[in-house]
Amino acid sequence: MFRNYFKTAFRSLSANKVYSFITVAGLGVGIAVCLVIFLFIKYERSFDDYHKNKANIYRILTVSTQKNTKNDPMGAVPFPLPTATKTDFPDWTTAGTFALYNVQLMAMNKAGQPEKKFKEKKGVFLLEPSFFSIFDFTWLAGDPHKSLEANRNSVVLTKSTAQRYFGDWKLAMGRSIKFQNHDLFTVTGVLADPPSNSDFQVKAVFPYAIANFEKNKDWRTLNSDHGCYILLPPNQSVASADARLNVFSKKYRAADNENTQLLQSMAMVHFDEKAGNYSGRTITFDRIRSLWTIAAFILLIACVNFINISTAQAINRSKEVGVRKVLGGRRQQLTLQFLLEAFLLSLSAVIFAAVLTSLLLVPVSQVLDMPVSFDVFSETSVLLFLAATTIGVTLLAGFYPALVLSSFNPITALKSKLAARSSSGINLRRGLVVLQFVIAQALIIGTLLMVRQMDYFTQSPMGFDKTAIATVPFPGDSLGLSKLDYLRNRLLAVKGVQLVSYNNSAPADDDNWYTDFNFDHSAKGTPFAAINKWVDKNYIATYGLQLVAGRNINGTDSIDQFLVNETLVKKLGFSDPHDVVDKEINLWNGWAKGNIVGVVRDFHQSSMKDSLQPMFMLNKKRGLNAAGIKMDGTNLPETMQAIAKIWATTYPDFVFEYQFLDEKIASFYKEEVNLSRFYKIFASIAIFLSCLGLYGLASFMATQRLKEVGIRKVLGATAMNIAYLFSREFVLLIGIAFLISTPIAWYFVHQWVQQYVFRIPISAWVFVAGGGLALLIALATVSFQAFKAAAVNPVKNLRSE
Repeated sequence: MFRNYFKTAFRSLSANKVYSFITVAGLGVGIAVCLVIFLFIKYERSFDDYHKNKANIYRILTVSTQKNTKNDPMGAVPFPLPTATKTDFPDWTTAGTFALYNVQLMAMNKAGQPEKKFKEKKGVFLLEPSFFSIFDFTWLAGDPHKSLEANRNSVVLTKSTAQRYFGDWKLAMGRSIKFQNHDLFTVTGVLADPPSNSDFQVKAVFPYAIANFEKNKDWRTLNSDHGCYILLPPNQSVASADARLNVFSKKYRAADNENTQLLQSMAMVHFDEKAGNYSGRTITFDRIRSLWTIAAFILLIACVNFINISTAQAINRSKEVGVRKVLGGRRQQLTLQFLLEAFLLSLSAVIFAAVLTSLLLVPVSQVLDMPVSFDVFSETSVLLFLAATTIGVTLLAGFYPALVLSSFNPITALKSKLAARSSSGINLRRGLVVLQFVIAQALIIGTLLMVRQMDYFTQSPMGFDKTAIATVPFPGDSLGLSKLDYLRNRLLAVKGVQLVSYNNSAPADDDNWYTDFNFDHSAKGTPFAAINKWVDKNYIATYGLQLVAGRNINGTDSIDQFLVNETLVKKLGFSDPHDVVDKEINLWNGWAKGNIVGVVRDFHQSSMKDSLQPMFMLNKKRGLNAAGIKMDGTNLPETMQAIAKIWATTYPDFVFEYQFLDEKIASFYKEEVNLSRFYKIFASIAIFLSCLGLYGLASFMATQRLKEVGIRKVLGATAMNIAYLFSREFVLLIGIAFLISTPIAWYFVHQWVQQYVFRIPISAWVFVAGGGLALLIALATVSFQAFKAAAVNPVKNLRSE
């Protein structure tokens, strides 16, 4: 019996090749989208799952009042905290962590001479030995308990780092590495490279003890790169641990320090966008839910195509159903027959989707910065997902058409009296077309608004000049600082270089340092923290900042002059910027003290996703570590080559690297850019699938109305008249879809832009443009079939009775 079902199903599908192809293509593309999203989410949710103690690993967060973000815990802890927890919580396994950036490392040869130099932008950590008791890293050489505590001059490398430095990781043990061109460290261990789905992308590990954090008694200052992880005993609840930590915080902090600590499960670290992590890669649960929703909608559109085409074709199979029923076929058997056909189509679509995904996943992963692999036979979860999708699509897309086809009255069917355009069938197909275009238009409108928001971020003025300015780090030690005047003179002699400023960060940076201070001889510190930047007198001119009160700092090397921004003036309670000039700022109990000499107009200190923060700039040579070089932009490659030569002769042991300021600012929006690409792809696929369904329906309509078209042409109808006849109903349906999708799209986009401090207004023209684009594409699809039907000789149509 089942053999007969399969034979009949194959014959039926073969007899309707065009419609079968449209169905398989539509379903296949929809399932491929779902599969890509499934793989992406599976990858994101797998971060650090390989640690066997993950369920008991926690990160200590700090709820700080310094940045006026009481509800936003940070992944930073005070410097003395990790050492203090070892004393107060002997039952916890505690590990202090500190991430270093832009570290200069030099591999030494066996004779102890410099051999290779490297600049590690990230991946260099200061870790306690207990870190490797909490987290699972594979040791290829060395002892996890002794490699970092044998002495303070030890370093542990990962396999790939050891190979870059010494050619073969097996030759790394016992070799030396010079840290920041100063101290020598001996390689005492080699780790296997961490998997890509880890928030600890370690390259080199130095002892946490070299920083001497245990001597630091400052419980107020926080550094976002300094964290602490703990391993709780299995029998200790998180609630009781949090309660103990709260008592611990009160014990050590000063009376005016309101910062508190709490625990965060390791399972939540990768999904906490506000607290962040060491990889800099996070994804929120809201974003995951939105991706699942889009996947469901894309698949729904594909299933709607299946239902529309299957029910529209019902009239062509009415006689087949009538004959089967007269010969004794029961409705259940017919339903099973048509469900089997739906299953074969779904299975074909799943196979097509798997092939499509395997071909496109690599380029898609590169575009979206998503290192995801796909092997349908090696991962059980992928096989289960595809099996569940096959069954789900079969039931979702095939059940209703099977019921419709199996319900025909045999006598009516055999007499060919079934209405090809029954009201119930037409209304269902109309509703499904509207549903398709509601989803498609909502995605198009949302994508257009997202693109506009991104354009606003990248094109809006930030309050400073970011054009043709390169940031070039230099060694901040005494020898490096002693060469700055010589370096400036040589740089200014290069053709194309206009200005040079020495500082510790550009106006906009993703790693700003915050601190509170005492203002105007007050004994109490400010209730807020301000960004501090170390600059020279050329900073304002190089970056095009504007003074609104006072003057610029001069060229002295003593901390007796400060520049502040307008936001800091307002936070201090002043309305007129001139009122703060000559007022004193006292940092770190008098270590840095001086008067405010000028007020600069507000500029964005980070991305435009964030609000403007209070900020001061101070002049001190000791804090400088980079040059901001303003060029005329006429011949940048040649200019940068000349600068590189100057750097090589001035700092021969220092790796030359640079980053253009506009490129750095663009990197602030990397995640939003990737998400925007996702939505562009999804919107394109949604409109493609919707139009694929329209093409199938219009094609079927043209076949059913050939004689009507012939008669109309004989009576003088033009091709445009025929196109209007076919298109008017679809225009009405797409118009209804537009009216439904507009408020839906507005609501979700409005919710999305609320997360940004600086955002675009939601303009009506974007909705009109999105609806118009969907209408034009749909009309092109339907009109193609209409003109094709109108081009057929009417005599031929009228003869074929």
